[in-house]
Amino acid sequence: MDPEYLLVLAMFIALMVAIFSGFPLPFALMGTGLIFGLIGWGPGVFPQIVIRSLSIMTNDVLVAVPLFTFMGYMLERSGVADGLFASMQQIFASLRGSLALVTILVGTLLAATTGIAGASMAVLGILALNPMLTRGYDKPLATGSVIAGATLGQLIPPSLLMVVYAPAAGLSVVRMFSGGIFPGLLLSGLFVLYIGIRCYLRPELGPALPLEERQKILSLKVLKALLLGLAPPLLLILSVLGTILFGLATPTEAAATGGFFTVLICIALRKFNWQILKDVVYRTISTSSMIMMIILGASIFTGVFWALGGNQAVEALFALLDLTPTGTIIAVMVILFLLGKILDTIAIIMITVPIINPLIIELGIDPLWFGMLVMVNLQIAYLTPPFAYGIFYLKALNPPGVTLGHIYRGVIPFILLQIVALILCIIFPEIVLWLPEFLYD
Repeated sequence: MDPEYLLVLAMFIALMVAIFSGFPLPFALMGTGLIFGLIGWGPGVFPQIVIRSLSIMTNDVLVAVPLFTFMGYMLERSGVADGLFASMQQIFASLRGSLALVTILVGTLLAATTGIAGASMAVLGILALNPMLTRGYDKPLATGSVIAGATLGQLIPPSLLMVVYAPAAGLSVVRMFSGGIFPGLLLSGLFVLYIGIRCYLRPELGPALPLEERQKILSLKVLKALLLGLAPPLLLILSVLGTILFGLATPTEAAATGGFFTVLICIALRKFNWQILKDVVYRTISTSSMIMMIILGASIFTGVFWALGGNQAVEALFALLDLTPTGTIIAVMVILFLLGKILDTIAIIMITVPIINPLIIELGIDPLWFGMLVMVNLQIAYLTPPFAYGIFYLKALNPPGVTLGHIYRGVIPFILLQIVALILCIIFPEIVLWLPEFLYD
């Protein structure tokens, strides 16, 4: 190895040691960056840290992070999914695996309104998991469908990950949102197809609802309940995604509009009081602070990494491997998949994207397409043991009789389906690129 790259390698190893030693991730990133900045630059690193901090604090796009977070948590408390889940459950009642199917469909709608997997997990875990367990659903299937449905918020806009990724890669948030719609729907469709086929072949895994629990499928009462349940999420989708995609508002403005509408929805559904507002604001501040600290720490780390020649080291490594552009993409996807087992998804974005993205552009790879491949990959990381946030979110709800073993077995088929979706997006870039090109080119 070239001696000038040894310090870069030592910096990366030091970060891994700090993380596995139990240091909070933001401080591991900042501390590693500061120590190696002092080694490489001396006291000159301190002004650079100030400049990096100011650039994060004055980034207009990142203002959308707390606004989308507030919208997601407020929607979680609104109870808007309750009526939607109940009415869709009646419509699909005669189908095997109906509750699992409805979980995915409601998760898809929640993803398009919250953008936060944790909020969707809390809603679906309460609404869907216990009804499936009490009706004799297979525990791995029940837990897997809840986690898979909830984590669609990682990919379907307005995804918080996309809001973080876009400025890190120098991309438009609007184009990323439009590029995520079809991959998200593809993944949702694969989940529905898998559940439908598996429950058709093995009815005992997800029995249809008993006749006494069914209503007439197309009764006016059920249709009315469905329309009332659909109205709030559709209103949010139009007010947020619609205004962004058609150029009527910036992502930050649309996020503020969405937050305002979620408050109105809570008031209309009589789910609003000052205690709820206080709790939502507290959770918003807590989550947003954590995200911004990770972004700041990663910015300091990558700034020092660049200054020490990290980009040249990465380029030299891939030149040594002599990979084709497709081979480079596959290699990067494998690296991201492995990092997803030990790092937070936002940290992965902020550490790797500034390092890898210049190489991707140099190879002539479309950065928007590559960005969406990263999004799909990070969604896989959200489900992949041992450090899968989705699994521990669900376990924290303490479902009766459900062990971590049930949850681990439940997510495996959905992880495989996500890998299939990733491969399809690599083979057919049009899945990602068609809508952005149609809308904006």
